[in-house]
Amino acid sequence: MCAEGHVKMDKQQRIAKQVRRPYTMRRRADLVEGTRRQITAAAMRLHTTIGPSGASIAAIAAEAGVTRVTVYHHFANQDELFVACMAHWAALHPWPDTAPWHAISGFEERARHGLRELYAFYDATGADLHPIHRDIALVPQAAQRAIKARRDGFALALVGHGDLPAEDRRRLLAVAGHVVDVETWRSLVRVQGLSPDEAREVAVALLVAVHNGLPLPGSSEDR
Repeated sequence: MCAEGHVKMDKQQRIAKQVRRPYTMRRRADLVEGTRRQITAAAMRLHTTIGPSGASIAAIAAEAGVTRVTVYHHFANQDELFVACMAHWAALHPWPDTAPWHAISGFEERARHGLRELYAFYDATGADLHPIHRDIALVPQAAQRAIKARRDGFALALVGHGDLPAEDRRRLLAVAGHVVDVETWRSLVRVQGLSPDEAREVAVALLVAVHNGLPLPGSSEDR
């Protein structure tokens, strides 16, 4: 009986360990993911306040309440951490969807609609974005390319796919790229003191003037 009792106890202990093991592994995975989110959120706070110039690994670790070794355990380098923190920021602040802009056929109407949405977005998030754009030289190259691609996407959505001569289209896309930039919005609204509506209408007027072929300095029409 004693031997049988030990066998039963051993079996029960093995079953208990098997039950506990998946729970322990899930718990460990949750803790690891929680620490990663904690570090990502800390990096996001620093990048959007003091900017990349002040967001060292040591500063991020202090902000997250972990060690530098813990940060490197989760992220191989600053580039990987920056990508993660910007993805976290974008999940909290989804960028405007340009798909509906393409459906608007009139150029001026499309420009006004798109810039209304984009400048409203900047009004809510521009303070976060400015430190990153100010320190753009310190931003990882891959992230710089992503920022440029997003800006180019907004510009293309405003310009549309109309049939314009190549040189006119080049100039129009350049101006559109300028007016969709957060730093242009910041200059007009935060520095020069225009209202968001005034800033939008100034940008629309500039786009329309270029779209309609207003002679530019140095052109034959200007002589």
